[in-house]
Amino acid sequence: MPAMMLLWGAALVLATAATTYALHRKLMHGRDPEPDGIFWDVFGGSVVILPAILVPAVQWSPAGLIMVLVGVATVGGTLASIRKVERIHAAEPRRRAGFVQDTARHQNLLQQWQSYELDPGRTIDFPAMSDVRITETAMLARAMREAEYCKVTAGTDYRSAVERLAEALAAAERAAGVPEPTL
Repeated sequence: MPAMMLLWGAALVLATAATTYALHRKLMHGRDPEPDGIFWDVFGGSVVILPAILVPAVQWSPAGLIMVLVGVATVGGTLASIRKVERIHAAEPRRRAGFVQDTARHQNLLQQWQSYELDPGRTIDFPAMSDVRITETAMLARAMREAEYCKVTAGTDYRSAVERLAEALAAAERAAGVPEPTL
């Protein structure tokens, strides 16, 4: 009986947290292009949540109440965690001077790199841009991770990370034999 309660409890917590997060994102940050996405999120969550409450309740009636309380506590904890993370993200990084310009430059560098990954012609012409066994490409991958980390982490030097990303991209392009752009 205790093992069953733990298994159903874990399933309940995970399904409730995932469903709450998905619904919060869609309701607070805009809907999906798919019009019935909210219905499917609720349906998908309830397929796990309802059995996680009902099955233990059939075995031991107080378990149903316990599982409902666990579900409600999970919804509350998930919403509180989401709000805390949103406050942290809203507070620090975007207040730094030049954050918008650094973000735009970061996006441009990522788009430049993505052209080597997404354009089949460029992938064939410059395979070294996707091969992390090459030192410069490995350094580029590390610089991309560092820039993403600095973008969302307070107290880091995002501007310097974006600069290192630009340098790493240029070095990887040189190593891959990408011709210099002509003006």
